[in-house]
Amino acid sequence: MHALDATPRAGHLSVEDLKTAVNSGDITTVLLAVPNMLGQLKGKRLDAPGFLETITKQTKAGAEMCAYILATNVDMEPLDGFELTGWETGFGDFRVVPDLATIRRLPYMPGTVLIHGDALHHSGLAIDAAPRAMLRTQIDRLTKLGLAVKVGLESEFMLYRGTAQQAHAAGYRALEPVAPHNLDYALDHPMELTDFLDDLENVLRGAGTRVEAVKTEGAAGQIEVTFPYGEAMAACDAYTVYKHAVKHLGGRHGMTPTFMASPRTELGSGLHLHLSLWRDGRNAFAVCDEGELPETVQEAIAGLLSGLPHLGPLYASNVNSYKRFRLRSFAPTHFTWGRDNRGCAIRVIGHGDGAHLEVRLAGADANPYLALAASLAAIHHGLTERPEFPPETTGDAYQTDDGLPVPADLGEALADFRSSKIALDAFGPAVVRHYAYAARHEIRWHRHCVTDAERERGFLRA
Repeated sequence: MHALDATPRAGHLSVEDLKTAVNSGDITTVLLAVPNMLGQLKGKRLDAPGFLETITKQTKAGAEMCAYILATNVDMEPLDGFELTGWETGFGDFRVVPDLATIRRLPYMPGTVLIHGDALHHSGLAIDAAPRAMLRTQIDRLTKLGLAVKVGLESEFMLYRGTAQQAHAAGYRALEPVAPHNLDYALDHPMELTDFLDDLENVLRGAGTRVEAVKTEGAAGQIEVTFPYGEAMAACDAYTVYKHAVKHLGGRHGMTPTFMASPRTELGSGLHLHLSLWRDGRNAFAVCDEGELPETVQEAIAGLLSGLPHLGPLYASNVNSYKRFRLRSFAPTHFTWGRDNRGCAIRVIGHGDGAHLEVRLAGADANPYLALAASLAAIHHGLTERPEFPPETTGDAYQTDDGLPVPADLGEALADFRSSKIALDAFGPAVVRHYAYAARHEIRWHRHCVTDAERERGFLRA
């Protein structure tokens, strides 16, 4: 837990600020949240004065939560088979300790602050399979090499007319996007979309989750939000607040957002990771004027292209995730790299100290902590093992034989993951088993599920 006098970042509250707001009655509720395996915020609403009392007394501040939060599926089913918890142990609790550097107001929920927490065993040790812990481990491994990580996230999602309840009642069929056609880079949005975007930008600003840019994307109703470069954990924490806000505001505006990687055939939404490594306050990825890539960049790219093929369940954890990887979809189909080439898995962009890598593999459904942890683990592999630096892919990256193909489905990705030395070295056997089991359960669920597409193709033709 952070010290009580920790200095807050812009848009956040210090503990003293929180005390003042609670004593005045301005803040009445604390949301203490843990990001789960899918990157969703799970937790409890706590009485704000009671929460302050626990941290002031330096007692075991926080809350107890059922450990199945970190061992379940999208339906929140209590599953057998995880080592962390299960029926054989009675689904006991873990401790959630608040990170007091993450206190922020939620302007769309008056009287409420959100605090991210870390999941701990009762012994006080971190739960290794918790997404924040996994990311922290990879940041620490690079810190030991004298490197700091900077990250900027770029998110896409779809926005449809009608509430979530209406979409559910319609079986998620015949959904109507808020825009009738491609409005990529448009500045003449429908009024209802402009109102939503204004509201989103305002609440994120008030929640200390500053937005760098917002634009409509290439699909009707698709929106892209880009966040500023910054510290890695803070970037992922801010992203979870952003998703929470998008879903809350969607309901307020009578709209339904989705962060599915591929909400319909031939449509994909991504979560792109913009990252660089810094040494002694200088960008280790800075590109010389003649364009020669520094050795650190070459090693990082080689690590990403040799490591990420083995880490798929961490950045593409759903069966639907793999439906996004299609020909000329702006999602990669091979593990390739190129300069300012959006068809590649790794895109080298920026100039001088602004140079960085864009990792384009994760879909909108990805957990940002895990997707970033996988990328940093692969980079660490490149820096320490120095795999061969592959040639640059130029031209149409979808017509190349360069690089390994992206896994065709979650089953193929799982086969590469569960016995991968890169995964085992970076995360440890217990964490690999944890996420491998989650992937196996997801595959089993879909294996026996009859889909609408199957009925449409086979109902009258079988």
